[in-house]
Amino acid sequence: MFFIVGFAIVLGSVLGGYLPHGSIGVLIQPLEVLIILGAAIGAFIISNPKSILAGVGKHFSRVLKGPPHDRDTYLELLTMLYTIFRLIKSKGMLALEPHLETPEDSPLFQPYPIFLSNHHATEFLCDYLRLMTMGTDNPNEVETLLDIDIETHHKEAHTIAHSITLMSDGLPAFGIVAAVLGVIVTMGSITEPPEVLGTLIGGALVGTFLGILFAYGLVGPIGVSLGHYADADSKYFECMKAGLLAHMSGYAPAVSIEFTRKTLFSHVRPTFMELEEAVQEAPAAE
Repeated sequence: MFFIVGFAIVLGSVLGGYLPHGSIGVLIQPLEVLIILGAAIGAFIISNPKSILAGVGKHFSRVLKGPPHDRDTYLELLTMLYTIFRLIKSKGMLALEPHLETPEDSPLFQPYPIFLSNHHATEFLCDYLRLMTMGTDNPNEVETLLDIDIETHHKEAHTIAHSITLMSDGLPAFGIVAAVLGVIVTMGSITEPPEVLGTLIGGALVGTFLGILFAYGLVGPIGVSLGHYADADSKYFECMKAGLLAHMSGYAPAVSIEFTRKTLFSHVRPTFMELEEAVQEAPAAE
């Protein structure tokens, strides 16, 4: 939603300042667009491996979705972690084993559909809970592994955002390429009347205009937005990390999720009372 509003403001401001003095028809140059975007996409394909190319479409949809997690998402996660830690405290680590192989079928996880819809988060948490059931009890060693795991996930997302940003950096140059080709065409018509030459030169300059507009008004902001999305998504995993480490350090479930709550940004952090009410209403795990 914000992406659409933002781009509408960019386009409206640019065209709104131009139209009182010029014709929109001059800006309609499909061949210039073909040169600029075609060359940029080709360079993008050359410079990136298959894994990034395959992930671009999936990640681009994130720009339209907005932030990946809101207050309700985190309230659900904190409540679920409390339920898990309470089960471990009351029945021991081995009580988790029936729930970890197919969490989507587990009564422990089923009350938390937002979490289950996030495949990577589900796999992440279940993997570390499984390690704990296997006897891993050193929080320092687990913290190191958690950091590596989260950083790997973070870098994968940021690599795609970075590749989009690099693409935007090249668009003004491809705009110049389109403009130069337009000038070459104009030079071939140097004997034409001034009004014809003016139209040809104006069309050539549109290439520079479009390259800059695409770079700083569209593609560049998409890259920045994907970077922010990756940062916000990593916070979800850091939240789980804080809860797991607090639990492994021997804290009570209520204290462990308070450690977890404190890791969140203020605009998505549930209040202490909201969390207290949520955990009291949570279904008991068995």
